[in-house]
Amino acid sequence: MNLLNRDEKTEIRLSRRIEKVGILLVPGYALMSYACAMEPLRAANLISGQPLYHWQHFSPDGAPSSASNGVQIVADDGLVRTPDLDLLLVCAGGNPAVFTDSRTFSWLRQLAHAGTIIGGVSGGPYILARAGLLEGRRCTIHWEHVPAFIEEFPGVRLTRNRYEIDGNRISCSGGIAGLEMMHQLIAADHGHVLASEVVEWFLHSDVRTGDMPQRMAIRERMAVRDPKLIKVLETMETSLEDVRSREGLASLAGISVRQLERLFKLHLGRTISEHYAEIRLRHARTLLRQTSLSVLEVAIASGFTNASHFSRSYRKRFGHSPRHEVQRHPTGQDTSIVLRTKPHPAG
Repeated sequence: MNLLNRDEKTEIRLSRRIEKVGILLVPGYALMSYACAMEPLRAANLISGQPLYHWQHFSPDGAPSSASNGVQIVADDGLVRTPDLDLLLVCAGGNPAVFTDSRTFSWLRQLAHAGTIIGGVSGGPYILARAGLLEGRRCTIHWEHVPAFIEEFPGVRLTRNRYEIDGNRISCSGGIAGLEMMHQLIAADHGHVLASEVVEWFLHSDVRTGDMPQRMAIRERMAVRDPKLIKVLETMETSLEDVRSREGLASLAGISVRQLERLFKLHLGRTISEHYAEIRLRHARTLLRQTSLSVLEVAIASGFTNASHFSRSYRKRFGHSPRHEVQRHPTGQDTSIVLRTKPHPAG
């Protein structure tokens, strides 16, 4: 199977044709990310009229696994054996950094040793990295998990792309990007025509390549058109630890501080300092929730000169202290919808 590594412009080959697929559902996975990776297989079977793909679901304990919205999918099996699979996709979401089940990591390593292609969807690459399966590999992950991932796995070649295929490791940032990744895999084994019919089945007519960015450009995301303001906003988002001064940002835009403040008020309804603080505090909240960094380390990584200033700013913005953020645990839903799945290929 020949697939293009767009970053290095070299041709790569997956180790096997994909027919038998496993999906490991880590509690807290996003249902949309799961569906976008799973449903194309069913559609390929239905449209082709052939059982091209067979699948089965796994969970760490063999019990029904709950998505982030409370919906549960009943697993076909737990991790009691090493199944014969061509591809295993790990679907995770929520906060994958808190998942520390050594048995799951061992099971994934056994599958990789057996030659199974291993993939991660949304927060799934975090689980693969914890299992030691992404060291030195190129991969992507949902942008929400990027700050924590960088802190914990410096040896992984992380990109901000929609999906990545690096040898027998594949990764996807989640959401609709899963459908686009499966389009690539289906096309590799069964041709472009069938793959295109599959994505059209789901009314998706604009299939983007893996090297496209996950997030909208600032121009679209923040609905701003002024090129000077866009340049400053882009710099702010990439300069969180080494905070730029108002004078430095204005110089970058080639205008005065007063003119830049006027642009911020006009287009964003806030001052330069207010906007910069919002970006940095949101970044800090992600690090507090998803890493083991101390409050001081998070403060420094977010551009604050001392912990007390950081704590005051954090409490003012979020209503509680950084230490309280670390101690908080999200509560699950009391009721769930249970979906019973079958491993039969043509449903």
